[in-house]
Amino acid sequence: MTAFDALWPTILDVGRHTSTGGYRRYAWSDADLTLREWFSGCAATRGMDVEEDRNGNLWAWWLPPGWSGDPSGAFVTGSHLDSVPDGGAFDGPLGVVSAFAAVDIVRERGVVPKVPVAVVVFSDEEGARFGVACIGSQLSTGALSAEKACGLRDYDGVTLAEAMTKAGRKPEHLGADPRLAERVGVFVELHVEQGRALDLVDRPVAVASAIWPHGRWQFTFCGEANHAGTTRLVDRHDPMLAFASSVHAARSLAATHDAVATFGKVIVAPNGANAIPSSVHAWLDARAADEATLSSLVDKITAEARQHAAADGIELGVTAESVTPIVEFPAGPRARLQRALAHLGDIPVLPTQAGHDAGILSPVVPTAMLFVRNPTGVSHSPTEFAESTDCNAGAVALADVMVDWVTS
Repeated sequence: MTAFDALWPTILDVGRHTSTGGYRRYAWSDADLTLREWFSGCAATRGMDVEEDRNGNLWAWWLPPGWSGDPSGAFVTGSHLDSVPDGGAFDGPLGVVSAFAAVDIVRERGVVPKVPVAVVVFSDEEGARFGVACIGSQLSTGALSAEKACGLRDYDGVTLAEAMTKAGRKPEHLGADPRLAERVGVFVELHVEQGRALDLVDRPVAVASAIWPHGRWQFTFCGEANHAGTTRLVDRHDPMLAFASSVHAARSLAATHDAVATFGKVIVAPNGANAIPSSVHAWLDARAADEATLSSLVDKITAEARQHAAADGIELGVTAESVTPIVEFPAGPRARLQRALAHLGDIPVLPTQAGHDAGILSPVVPTAMLFVRNPTGVSHSPTEFAESTDCNAGAVALADVMVDWVTS
């Protein structure tokens, strides 16, 4: 049995919903805390020291013989363990399991690292509970302030600070990590591909070139609650109409911009079957190949939404919750990955439309990414899938990269 195949099944039951088959691994939930214990157990089995930093990110360290003092210039790999609502098994955990498997493979080869190696799990990458993605990495890089993070609330009104406190952590310690740039020599994140590019070229592994700019915007349509049966159509101020028109406009405008735009999260009040809504809170996810196109797209979607709202006497507020600029992974680490994997033949180099912790870290430390083939392209869904042979190929490729980095 391979190192990957031995470890992968040990995580599959955590946070899995019995009715949907999808995963609900939200930040600081019971499932998240169980996964943290799993991570610590994997590290202990390998004799790696575990550290939870001030922002809830987990680090498992493999230090060279005789190393003294704090780690520096480390080869760091890993990903995240949280999920979107009813997400798939591979998004995030594949990178963490592959990281531990790569450590096993490197050790089996008898390689002794000259620099520290770390497996990392970044906290709350998906943003499913508190609405902002990549919270752990954003806090560590200073892209997200501790004050804003502490005030984020989930569906039940629980703040991030309250959730961390309940989990036994100290939110007053949140903030930028002043040692991040010194400790991390490079961060290489392995991730299941969220698309079908590798399947179309029949290759198991690729290197990332860039991450599209993307963001989340909250649209709040405020109307007037009323009786669904007794209120004349001409007397209604129904925010659902303006919202529905905005959804169609977003789809059409995205097509004209060669981009993507999705209203995927909606909260309706009072949410009664026989009541005209008083408000609709909806979140727009938009992504494009460049920042100018993304800005133009969101501006036009907002303008269309305002027109529809005005026509129905609806008030509209639009707030940018997070906007991430384009990330072009540095040529040096990318080329080094390609050289380390040259024995596999031509390695595809692909951009991705999905955000990742590697993209957040990129302005602060050297970063690179590996993708593992997704034969259907489906992600953020219970049907997300990758073949065992491809997952093993990804773990071996990551081990090859690790050897190249820690022995030179």
